[in-house]
Amino acid sequence: MSNIYEERVIMIAAGDLQEFVPFGRDHCKHHPNALNLQLRQLQPASELWSSDGAAGLVGSLQEVTIHEKHKECWQLRKGISDVGEEVDYDEELYVAGNMVIWSKGSKNQASAVYKAFTVDSPVLQALWCDFFVPQDKSEKTEGSGEVVEKCICILQSSCINIHSIKGKDYIASLPFQVANVWPTKYGLLFERSSSSHEVPLNPIREPLPTMFSMLHPLDEITPMVCKSGAGLFGSPRVQYVADYSMRIVFLNAEPSIVMTYDFTQSLHTVWALRRVKPEERSAVLKLSEQVGTPQHAAASSSFTVQLRSLSKGDSPVVSPFQNYSSIQSQSRSASSPSIHSRSPSISNMAALSRSHSPALGVHSFSGVQRFNFSSHTQSPKRYSLCQSPNNTSTDSVFAPETELIVPELCIDHLWTETITNTREKNSQASKVFITTDLCGQRFLCYLVESQLQLRCVKFQESNDMSQLIFGAVTNIQAKDAAPVESVDTMLVLECNGNLILYTGVVRVGKVFIPGLPAPSLSLSISNQMPCPSTPLDNMNTPSKPLNKHLGPFDEQGVLSPVPELRDSTRLQDSSYIDDCAFQQLAMFIHSVRDPVQNRVTLDLSNGSMVRITIPETATSELVKRCLQGIKYILPKEVAVQMLVRWYNAYNAPGGPSYYSEWNLFVTCLMNMMGYNTDRLAWTQNLDFEGSLSPVIAPKKARPSETGSDEDWEYLLNSDYHKHVETHPLAKALQLDPLEVRFPKDNLSPSHCLDSSTLLFPHIPAIFCVLHLIYEELKLNCLMGEGIRSLVVLLVQLARDLKLEAYLDYYYRDYPVLVKASRQTCIIDPAQTGFMHHPTFFSAEPPSIFQWLSSCLKGESVPPYPYLPGICERSKLIVLSVVLYIFGDERAVSNEASNYLTKITSGQRKQQTEQEEYACSLRHSTSTSSLAEKLVIWMTNVGFTLGDLESLPFGVALPIRDAIYHCRQQPASDWPEAVCLLIGRQDLSKQACEGNLPKCKATDTQVLSSEVPSTTESEEEDDGMNDMNQEVMSLIWSEDLRVQEVRKLLQSAHPVRVNVVQMPEVSDHEYIEEKENRLLQLCQRTMVLPLGRGMFTLFSHHPVPTEPLPIPKLNLTGRAPPRNTTVDLNSGNIDVPPNMACWANFHNGVAAGLKIAPASQIDSAWIVYNKPKNAELANEYAGFLMALGLNGHLTKLATLNIHDYLTKGHEMTSIGLLLGVSAAKLGTMDMSITRLLSIHIPALLPPTSTELDVPHNVQVAAVTGIGLVYQGTAHRHTAEVLLSEIGRPPGPEMEYCTDRESYSLAAGLALGMVCLGHGSNLIGMSDLNVPEQLYQYMVGGHRRFQAGMHREKHKSPSYQIKEGDTINVDVTCPGATLALAMIYLKTNNRSIADWLRAPDTMYLLDFVKPEFLLLRTLARCLILWDDILPSSKWIDSNVPQIVRENSVSLHATEMPSSEDLNLETLAQAHVYITAGACLSLGFRFAGSENLAAFNCLYTFAKDFMKCLSSATASIAGHYNLETCLSVVLLSLAMVMAGSGNLKVLQLCRFMHKKTGGEMNYGFHMAHHMALGLLFLGGGRYSLSTSNSSIAALLCALYPHFPVHSTDNRYHLQALRHLYVLAAEPRLLVPVDVDTVTPCYSLLEVTYKGTQWYEETTEELMAPTLLPELHLLKQIRVKGPRYWELLIDLSKGVHHLKSILSKDGVLYVKLRAGQLSYKEDPMGWRSLLAQTVTHRNADARAFKPEAISAFTSDPALLSFADYFCKPATSMKKKLEVFDLFSSILYECVAQENPEMLPAYIAIDQAVRRLERREMSETFDLWQIKLVLEFFNSRSHQERVRKDPHRGLFMNSEFLPVMKCSIDNALDQWLQAGGDVCLHSYLSGQPADESQLGLLACFLVYHSVPTPGQLLAGGLEGSTSFSELLLKFKPLKLPVRALLRLAPLLLGNPQSMVL
Repeated sequence: MSNIYEERVIMIAAGDLQEFVPFGRDHCKHHPNALNLQLRQLQPASELWSSDGAAGLVGSLQEVTIHEKHKECWQLRKGISDVGEEVDYDEELYVAGNMVIWSKGSKNQASAVYKAFTVDSPVLQALWCDFFVPQDKSEKTEGSGEVVEKCICILQSSCINIHSIKGKDYIASLPFQVANVWPTKYGLLFERSSSSHEVPLNPIREPLPTMFSMLHPLDEITPMVCKSGAGLFGSPRVQYVADYSMRIVFLNAEPSIVMTYDFTQSLHTVWALRRVKPEERSAVLKLSEQVGTPQHAAASSSFTVQLRSLSKGDSPVVSPFQNYSSIQSQSRSASSPSIHSRSPSISNMAALSRSHSPALGVHSFSGVQRFNFSSHTQSPKRYSLCQSPNNTSTDSVFAPETELIVPELCIDHLWTETITNTREKNSQASKVFITTDLCGQRFLCYLVESQLQLRCVKFQESNDMSQLIFGAVTNIQAKDAAPVESVDTMLVLECNGNLILYTGVVRVGKVFIPGLPAPSLSLSISNQMPCPSTPLDNMNTPSKPLNKHLGPFDEQGVLSPVPELRDSTRLQDSSYIDDCAFQQLAMFIHSVRDPVQNRVTLDLSNGSMVRITIPETATSELVKRCLQGIKYILPKEVAVQMLVRWYNAYNAPGGPSYYSEWNLFVTCLMNMMGYNTDRLAWTQNLDFEGSLSPVIAPKKARPSETGSDEDWEYLLNSDYHKHVETHPLAKALQLDPLEVRFPKDNLSPSHCLDSSTLLFPHIPAIFCVLHLIYEELKLNCLMGEGIRSLVVLLVQLARDLKLEAYLDYYYRDYPVLVKASRQTCIIDPAQTGFMHHPTFFSAEPPSIFQWLSSCLKGESVPPYPYLPGICERSKLIVLSVVLYIFGDERAVSNEASNYLTKITSGQRKQQTEQEEYACSLRHSTSTSSLAEKLVIWMTNVGFTLGDLESLPFGVALPIRDAIYHCRQQPASDWPEAVCLLIGRQDLSKQACEGNLPKCKATDTQVLSSEVPSTTESEEEDDGMNDMNQEVMSLIWSEDLRVQEVRKLLQSAHPVRVNVVQMPEVSDHEYIEEKENRLLQLCQRTMVLPLGRGMFTLFSHHPVPTEPLPIPKLNLTGRAPPRNTTVDLNSGNIDVPPNMACWANFHNGVAAGLKIAPASQIDSAWIVYNKPKNAELANEYAGFLMALGLNGHLTKLATLNIHDYLTKGHEMTSIGLLLGVSAAKLGTMDMSITRLLSIHIPALLPPTSTELDVPHNVQVAAVTGIGLVYQGTAHRHTAEVLLSEIGRPPGPEMEYCTDRESYSLAAGLALGMVCLGHGSNLIGMSDLNVPEQLYQYMVGGHRRFQAGMHREKHKSPSYQIKEGDTINVDVTCPGATLALAMIYLKTNNRSIADWLRAPDTMYLLDFVKPEFLLLRTLARCLILWDDILPSSKWIDSNVPQIVRENSVSLHATEMPSSEDLNLETLAQAHVYITAGACLSLGFRFAGSENLAAFNCLYTFAKDFMKCLSSATASIAGHYNLETCLSVVLLSLAMVMAGSGNLKVLQLCRFMHKKTGGEMNYGFHMAHHMALGLLFLGGGRYSLSTSNSSIAALLCALYPHFPVHSTDNRYHLQALRHLYVLAAEPRLLVPVDVDTVTPCYSLLEVTYKGTQWYEETTEELMAPTLLPELHLLKQIRVKGPRYWELLIDLSKGVHHLKSILSKDGVLYVKLRAGQLSYKEDPMGWRSLLAQTVTHRNADARAFKPEAISAFTSDPALLSFADYFCKPATSMKKKLEVFDLFSSILYECVAQENPEMLPAYIAIDQAVRRLERREMSETFDLWQIKLVLEFFNSRSHQERVRKDPHRGLFMNSEFLPVMKCSIDNALDQWLQAGGDVCLHSYLSGQPADESQLGLLACFLVYHSVPTPGQLLAGGLEGSTSFSELLLKFKPLKLPVRALLRLAPLLLGNPQSMVL
């Protein structure tokens, strides 16, 4: 019988069978490229690189059609999702012919092609591989921020294509024929195919490597190194892998191992694959420099490159390396691999082999060709090199043009199989895999098909995790095998066609495949065993258990771990019988392939394939947990056997449904423990269809249709009946409980346990583990059903193990369930000796609730036991409570042992010692309070809101309390997960966007809205369409100033030319008049782009596939009334040539500056924008400069930069040089320096050819040098620039025109290089920089020209006669500003005095008035801290003589004076005043300082008055206009970005003035002022850092061009450098729920300075913040929004990153509040209304009003369903009121998450009052809640911070507590005392009272009777004695008061 039984039980049903066809096969037929390829192959062979182009038409067609079928192959893997969540589908890689098809799909998800690739020659192999790209190129250490590039690699005969998922593709040509490619953990591994004639001809030559690695598609292919066992002298030998007889058969990534097979020895070897260590690398490379005799030299240097001459190309040994090409290896020198070697080589087709014959390949000097494949001798030169005596250093060996290949990977020997006697030649493994058994032991299995053997080697990591240790080999007879990963088993196909499941080397059972005929059919026929269709078919009586078939497992039924030895004979016989049976069956399994997770494909003999799934070990959470625990605690061998039995029982064919999984588990487990489950009442009733209804289950195969009494009894005894009795419905209907007559079985005597069973010795250990799992499940509200199931099993075990304490404990938890089961099974006392009582067994049951309760009371607690990996939640709760209540921070770092004991089974090493505490508080995040520490720790261990919601409310309360307090005042820099946990979506969204790389989608859509379409329908793009209207309408909500600015700055529409025709004017003259008027207006139009660039700064993210639209600059006009077009090109008037060329340049800059720095732009896009027609070249030049200013020009390839410069287009060169320099600001970048030097004659060596560089380009280049070297104080640069300020004109008219701008540029550049260094210019004292500059400024004798440029200046200019004095008019401005910048903010008085304006008339005559402006400006910038925002201070800069005698700005009539030149004085006065105003602008740039604004505004008004007064002619109109422009610019600087209305009015007034003196330059100044005022649409402001001031000095140089082509004094392009001073400072609050910008109140705290104390001011955001270095902190203020603090004292990075991402700061409205837009005064907020009614009546809160408090749908529907009484429910009103007030409380206090807890408490109390407590779970929670609020730590927190929000209503808990006390006391008085007395004295109590008795015991913490007896309480006579005796039991006094009457033996006199 036993054999048949075994056959019957050990069948495993495989899941759903499905026909399998590789998806790619089908797709290939329809793939479009199949046809195109045929056409391509018809082209002449010369144009193809495919292998057989020459074969002509027939050959190619034949190949496509006929061979296609044979070449197909595919592989599957588990689907990998990009994001990292669990996905369950297969990915398939299918190869046929030239195609590779990658598809994804599964049985419940249709397959779809993900990518399809077609290549030009047949695909040899396709595979997946991940490459690691180190982030930091300098460190190649492992794991230093590496980025994984997931790729697919396609191998062809001559090259390998690599395509990454991100869309990069690479082609690497192969230097040799590849036999195989393997993906590794590090990259690819190639095996070179070795042919027979490659065996070395002469014995001296070393063989060539056979294995190579490539770590990245752009890296070189390098040979591998192998480190094998000890050599002759005991040290392991390191050498290249060059053994031809070694072939790789398997390669695995985790653990990283390689398995090879040696043909000559027929042995398999396992190696560890790792990166090469430096010492091994050098050891291998040293081989190349062994000094020796000439014969040996040839061999020893065979690893260095032999550059052979091309004539000897066809040497006898054909080199497989020759068609390898690598352009990079030439450019890389041994010392420094150049930067370019990593950039993808332009796939050089020429280098790919055009033919298959390797000898005709292209000989490129490539990396791998350095292996000497030829047998010809080397050149004598090499000999001498190799033998030079002093070549100790490796470098001396290298030929200058080559370098050695440095190996990257190494294989390290681990294990070789033992040599067997009968060694067969071809025993190479055909399939190798790694499998894990059910207990986590790993095996390496390899299938030797020739011997039909599967060999399994167990391996494990050594204790220090450094290497793998391999064990013995086990052989299993097999024809094929495959691992089943997710079930930890493997499928073995035996020789006779049976599919057997093994776990490790233990046989689990035969797999039964429904729908395939079983090969063992013949066997079962011969044994005459009927094959039942279902195990349930022969049941007759309902009271008999079902487990006949599952009943007591036959001990012999399970195979021993090594099955072949015992029953090999039987296997042989059966295979013979089976084979006979096969002849009749057409289909049998041929092989197994493609295992993924638990799916595997069976290849059938008729050529079709089916895919089956191997069933899981368990599906229900509860069974999984128990199995895990039991597996953890048992010895491995026992565990495996237990799991095998369970697996067989669970997966028997026709097995159980989902519901009854637990019942099956219990039965199976108890049978294995030695119970006879047939005899136990409760296991009999475990009905296998679960708790649906018992009527269905027992009537399976019942012959009679009539009922019987037994049926009724069965029904009464069923679980179902008990559930109904305790069901609330039964109570509501007031059904009487039915009398249950005890069934007959119970009368039979209790039976003994069978002590010979597998798990009998381990019962106590299993009991312990199950108890801990029971405690763990209590912490998950969702597992209530499971807990009830588990407790029944635990009660049975506790009763049989005679553990009274545990029984009492379970009784208190589930009084109803425990009283129901009574039956004990006797364990033979003699046998108890065999039981292992584990060390961790405790007499007192560990209880997590009890433990927490003691914690909260502050008692000392024993460590709580937990199972690592299984009871994770218990561990988490224990540690978090310890941290929060005890305040012990060590608990979460590593000192957890005081609070937790880890349970381990004695037999195992502690493998699971992963200390997760190591993720203690990360120090990056700032924490102060315990609450914060707790929250951050919980996030680090992965605790989420979902976990929190499933915790019982009492346990969750401390955590919720911590969360509540963190929510009130969180830090702004916490990671996203923490913010999610504390429920601050505003912060989590902020954190989340902070981590994302900024892409277009995240931020711009937050804040972008469609532009309101303007009135004209054919609205042309005026370049201002991308502005963010939504934010601007919030900043300037009262008026339409933004539209006004747009109108003023648009240059794309024709202007209105309004000229009235006088009667005497002829038509022709009238036309000329109109055109002249238009010419005047065009002076203004041409500067508008400058202002527009400022207005639209960084406002747009371009689409990378479209060119950037550049709005056209429209210089035509329309004349009213007939709207006729006026054009300048009509030829009627003289128009200056090239008038618009700079205007177009500015237009291009304005367009380019729209692009935000964070946009995704690459070199290709920049080139793609290049216009086709030459007229737009100027715009493109400006566009390039703009890209430099916003930092994108660094992406432009050097090649393209070179292209642009060689065109010789002046504007393009200017834009490009300035752009590149601005992008590389202050980096001293060498390549850019070289680029600039070519354009600056002074930086070239004296002998170099004179390049003809246009003057403006030189100016740009000089400024560029200043930018690149900004702040570096680089000596050589400073020296050259210093001499360039005074560069004299040359003989041939060189340097003669526009000298001023060059000198100024040199001065500005010098100032930038030494910016702010003052007197600390290290190493420059001999240059006398300040003195030299002073001389340039005031004039004098020219010094002798030092330096290398003497030669050039020998002969003076023939035109310009300056003599040998300095021409101050040229050099003064540059020198003055250079001094200002060098001594910027240094407050150096002595230098400042040089710059004081002269105070005598005589001296005043020597200085141009304009220079006085510059001197005053320079002086003030040096004395930075003296600048005060008052007109008094400004006047103090004017010398006395000027002040007293000059005309005041207000005077009306002309004063007269003889001895003084009034004109000089007046001009000096206005210029000095303007200079002082400008310095005020610099000092308060971007600060919106009110005093500075008022002061400057009055001066601007004064100048305007003065212009229109009679005295204007003294100072000169031009001078006054200049000064007015300067003052206007200063005003705009102070108010930058603020859009101030008064300044806007001034600008608009100036915009309207177009006639008279208003030239191009003044318009430029006015519109720059307008642009600055609205900088970046209000998002940007100016900074006052040194580098910003330098940039602004260049941009706002106060001498403006006279006409549009005027660059004489200052290069116009420099006007755009203001961008370098702009910084984003707008903070935009965005409501996190609606994702729209909103208003919110900010409180900004300034640090104290010498001028003011630390102050706080309130701003309404969106607002421009002050400069960040001035601030201490910013806080979003309540009461409307959640508070949020950004602390800047810790660093400004966080705020900076927010500001740079459009300044989006997420804020969250508090409950019941409206936004400022809807409710500006705050009178409509709900709290304002309810506060007035609150005291009168709680019902004032109408549930309808909830929607204003919260948008949470759950709360809204709660209000709908639970707070609005229906008409029929009058008497329940108080419940509704209670719910309404609870809801109000939660929402107003903003902790809606407490709503379920409130309601649960209320419900529990009501149940208790109705006496319907069937379990005491809720009572425990209420107890924990009360204890938490009474705990000392909580009281202290409340005392410290009395204002903190109420976490739970202070009135609610006392009321509930009172209700519970009353209910229990009433029960005591109504007869409960008797029941309690009998319990305490240990007698059985009244059945009906058990529920409330348990509630009483739990609530009052009454000790167990055992503890009471031990305390000797019997003889007590007085209450005081009791108090003393109860002290150790820690019983609360209020409980003792209730017990005292009983204990004092006087049950009647209750003293309450």
